[in-house]
Amino acid sequence: MLKSKRTLGAVVAVAVPAFVAGAIIAAGLQPIGAVAQSDKSETYEQLNLFGDVFERVRSDYVEEVTDEQLIETAINGMLTALDPHSSFLNRKNFQEMQVQTRGEFGGLGIEVTMENGYVKVVSPIDDTPAARAGLQPGDLITHLDGEAVLGLTLAQAVEKMRGKVDSDIKITVRRAEEEAFDLTITRAGVKIQSVRSRREGDVGYVRVTTFNEQTDVGLKRAVDKFKTEIGDKLQGYVLDLRNNPGGLLDQAVAVSDAFLDKGEIVSTRGREADDAQRFNARSGDLAEGLPVEVLINGGSASASEIVAGALQDHGRAIILGTKSFGKGSVQTIMPLRPYGAMRLTTARYYTPSGNSIQAVGITPDITVPVARIERVDTGPRRSEADLRGALSNDSVPEKEAVEGENAASEFEDYQLSRALDLLQGLSLYRSRAVN
Repeated sequence: MLKSKRTLGAVVAVAVPAFVAGAIIAAGLQPIGAVAQSDKSETYEQLNLFGDVFERVRSDYVEEVTDEQLIETAINGMLTALDPHSSFLNRKNFQEMQVQTRGEFGGLGIEVTMENGYVKVVSPIDDTPAARAGLQPGDLITHLDGEAVLGLTLAQAVEKMRGKVDSDIKITVRRAEEEAFDLTITRAGVKIQSVRSRREGDVGYVRVTTFNEQTDVGLKRAVDKFKTEIGDKLQGYVLDLRNNPGGLLDQAVAVSDAFLDKGEIVSTRGREADDAQRFNARSGDLAEGLPVEVLINGGSASASEIVAGALQDHGRAIILGTKSFGKGSVQTIMPLRPYGAMRLTTARYYTPSGNSIQAVGITPDITVPVARIERVDTGPRRSEADLRGALSNDSVPEKEAVEGENAASEFEDYQLSRALDLLQGLSLYRSRAVN
């Protein structure tokens, strides 16, 4: 999850010792004196060590390396050593990240992280080259165009996966217990429509693929469309967040707020107590009290987990599917003009009940694993109506009396099928309770 931050300016690694020492004194943790002076000296020694290594690499490395390369990789190394989500963004990557949050970018269309030195797929984005090639959440990418991923930073690996539109890249994938296999994927310009919707009978189905600047507007547009098309027969909504890797914090808050009339949505807690923030829902429920179900799986991460957690804790939605990814941290983008920016993990987020989902995930209310639906041919069956001399039904016209089993609908998506069945059952119960 990303949180923008426009301050900082050019606060790079300049005068770090003075800043650190000043912070210690201001916090009242150590008196001015020998201890503070000792810490300051040690910091200068470490910086001198960095300078010595920098000069040695620049002069003696087997191939010539630019100062810019050395400094960028040193900064990136410092950040990526902290956690999998902190990193340095050079000018190009920073520009691409800004484009991505607006909903358009170029590449494969895949959200990734690092695990044990490999690129791990969090989720492919719908209708992108990665999704069409069959990449799945949890896949490990071990090689890019024959080059091992081991030894690369996440930023370097992502850079290699990017390229000109219509150019090919061969990736080697390791999936669960299967043998590694190669996929050749053609890069494309990816334009993300973050919200897709369709009518499923009298249920409004909304699929959110990512949380970018267009998401809350797209959700409201979809709900308004259902209210117009279905009207009073509308039974409720299914919000599909499966394989949604997350995105902008404010959009996660807005989507949660759309279905909540009051209460806390999420809180974030940073290093200092003063850094804590709470986000609360405003009055007004976009669904007007109708039942809501949320679909999640192992590819639902970050902002998706904020929405699922908020609606679950408030009892506003039933969560179906499988356990989510478990990314419970907030990254702040800090511009370092004119060099780019750094993505730094600055806080953990907590659901309204005060639980952190970091490395744990959201557990669904009803676990529905991925399954294949097959119709079983049971052959012809006899019923009362088939018996010789059976009495007729005097309350139903004869032509409507028997429709047969084959009138039932089939769904290729088992998890969605279960969600729709449950929602229709809830709607039936509500209507009978009212009558």
